[in-house]
Amino acid sequence: MLMGAAGSKLEKALGDQFPEGERYFGLENFGNTCYCNSVLQALYFCVPFREQLLEYYANNKSAVEGEENLLTCLADLFTQISSQKKKTGVIAPKRFVQRVKKQNELFRSYMHQDAHEFLNFLLNELVDILEKEANAAKAPSPDNSASNKIANGPTKPQANGFHKEPIVTWVHKCFQGILTNETKCLRCETVTARDETFFDLSLDIEQNSSITSCLKNFSSTETLNAEDKFFCDKCCSLQEAQKRMKIKKPPSILVIHLKRFKYIEQLGRYKKLAYRVVFPLELKLTNTTDNSDLEYSLFAVVVHVGSGPNHGHYISLVKSHNHWLFFDDENVEMIDESAVQTFFGSAQEYSSNTDHGYILFYESIVRKS
Repeated sequence: MLMGAAGSKLEKALGDQFPEGERYFGLENFGNTCYCNSVLQALYFCVPFREQLLEYYANNKSAVEGEENLLTCLADLFTQISSQKKKTGVIAPKRFVQRVKKQNELFRSYMHQDAHEFLNFLLNELVDILEKEANAAKAPSPDNSASNKIANGPTKPQANGFHKEPIVTWVHKCFQGILTNETKCLRCETVTARDETFFDLSLDIEQNSSITSCLKNFSSTETLNAEDKFFCDKCCSLQEAQKRMKIKKPPSILVIHLKRFKYIEQLGRYKKLAYRVVFPLELKLTNTTDNSDLEYSLFAVVVHVGSGPNHGHYISLVKSHNHWLFFDDENVEMIDESAVQTFFGSAQEYSSNTDHGYILFYESIVRKS
């Protein structure tokens, strides 16, 4: 009764502005599964990701109905939500949550889990499944006798995949960016660059700061000296050097994780940092290797509610068709855009406000020239 009432309240609030074909469904909590629900809502409203997942379901119906894995369970859940007759309501992601627990013992207990760890686990798991499927599709069929002879013969380096192109899945296309780690020897001035891929950026935070300043710190130059000296290949010895991290290839969906949980040596445990960190609705990314200003727009925030790392609750804020919505497990409400700033954090050390932005989802804006 109550849920129907909440659903109809949302429909009334949106009225004739309810987006065509869109669905706003709360997710049932199975005892501390808010970490999972909040991330699922953010991913559902990451439109390119959702579209790819629904397409995957449509093209692999037999696979989805066959042996289940995390990908088939997620595709099934998103399809279930998007094909509901009602516009609003509640869905129980039971099969998906059971699969998560089966797959990873980390998430098996009823303890408070970390939403960022869950997001990382989920995206990497989806990539593994998609890569395996792509490799299986490429593999020669066993009835092809010529290929069998080669397979049993002497193996060449190529067969071991030295020259294999890495598989780029649609998860990579949505979330993957490339960082470049530049180290400059201060003696011979040779710059060594090493690239690494990322699905999200984890940023250290400071009190009364902003995402822009956290990104600047992330890319600030660090001097390697004393016992941290760098081994320069050109000088063939340990040298003082300067090191910095820049974004070489920005992702189309930029996920930023604020490091709100810090290990305090004296306490021997983690402490939650309630620092006020301003995250703008529109973000300019300036720490790229080619110094081009890229613009991103905020579309989802996973919020940690609570004063400590081992207990609390997760909710998510989502932007859909220019409206902001608040998802708290089964409950879905409309909120005003200005309410987003109440989740920046607290400017004072002790504050009654414990709702803080934890994972931010930005989509790149392509400006029409």
